[in-house]
Amino acid sequence: MNRLFSSYQVFIGLRYVMSRRRNRFISFISLVSVLSIALGVIVLTTVLSVVSGFERVLTEHLIGMEAEATVFGYGDSLEDWRSVADRAQLHPGIVGAAPFVESEGMVTFDRQVKGVLVRGILPEAEPGVSFIPEKMIAGELGALAPGEFRVILGADLVDLLQADLGDRVTLVSPSAMVTPAGILPRTKRFTVAGVYDTDMYEFDSVMVFVHLDDAARFFRAGNPDGLRLKTSDVMQAPRISREAFRDVPGRYGVIDWTQRHVNYFHSIQMTKKMMFVILILIIAVATFNIISTLMMMVTDKQGDIAVLRTLGVTPQGIMKIFVIQGAALGVAGILLGVAGGVALAGNIDSIAAGIEHFLQVQFLSPDVYFISRVPSDLHWMDIAITAAAAFLFAVLATLYPAWRAAQTRPAEALRYE
Repeated sequence: MNRLFSSYQVFIGLRYVMSRRRNRFISFISLVSVLSIALGVIVLTTVLSVVSGFERVLTEHLIGMEAEATVFGYGDSLEDWRSVADRAQLHPGIVGAAPFVESEGMVTFDRQVKGVLVRGILPEAEPGVSFIPEKMIAGELGALAPGEFRVILGADLVDLLQADLGDRVTLVSPSAMVTPAGILPRTKRFTVAGVYDTDMYEFDSVMVFVHLDDAARFFRAGNPDGLRLKTSDVMQAPRISREAFRDVPGRYGVIDWTQRHVNYFHSIQMTKKMMFVILILIIAVATFNIISTLMMMVTDKQGDIAVLRTLGVTPQGIMKIFVIQGAALGVAGILLGVAGGVALAGNIDSIAAGIEHFLQVQFLSPDVYFISRVPSDLHWMDIAITAAAAFLFAVLATLYPAWRAAQTRPAEALRYE
């Protein structure tokens, strides 16, 4: 079976790419073609890596704070939560379980007031389901002891309250109590025993942690509100968490991370797809320069084409020569773009920080966005898809000029040589 491209076709096509031309304008357009494709690949690779980075960081933080799955009991299902947790962990996919009590409230200190979400936890069980112990920047999670009424605050909340370790802040419960002076909200003074920093303002400014027993006493909760679970495979957490409680006595409701934050992840996936479609059009437009280059090349090489035809080269052979030339320009742009895109995506965080410092601006304000730094997560599959799409556009751009070259009539072309 004949090869797709003959050696002479490859040789002539590549020589046309690398040869020094009499018409420098054609050389300039060829360079523009390569740089345009490279720029499109760089932009698309960088944008996809940044969007993937946001998805990865958001997933890690949301799961680290909210757990992979949360189990709620109905009635007295969680009265003996330890036996329920032990039964659940008999499933090989469950690697951690921790109880919690959670309620909204307010924290006050030195005339500063902030609405917060108070979560009561067991310090010894929390490392099995959360990354909070790893995010402590002052104090430690083990400082929470029953009856001591200590609290751990987020870094942004500490900055807002202007509090420090050892200070006593006041927690206010939304539930009221009846006193001789009337109906008053429940309040309790807690000692700041630690500070955590997840680098996500949404959590660091709102979430506070106290001991499970202190939270149950303060909010007058009988049983824990639920169990937070960690599985062996985060992507299989929905299936594993439901299987684990299928044979546990009692009535339970299971909410996994894909349900709790479904809107976030759907929006990220939609954004990634839309950005790919929009930016791939930039590469498509860049390949139009290849059409211009080859059209001028066909005009400039009329004599060469005529000679090749008289030597017996078929019109299909002429087409392949110019397809190779255009594809070579596309490959050069793709290789340059992939190298530049990988370098830019790998250093986008430091580059963005340098630009912020130079311009004295902040691109991602922690008061507005979940994440205050530009993350990057480079996937080689994204690079492969980008390169393949760019190559396809480059090849398609060569077809019309190559067809025009194949239509050259040797006698007419040599008449003016």
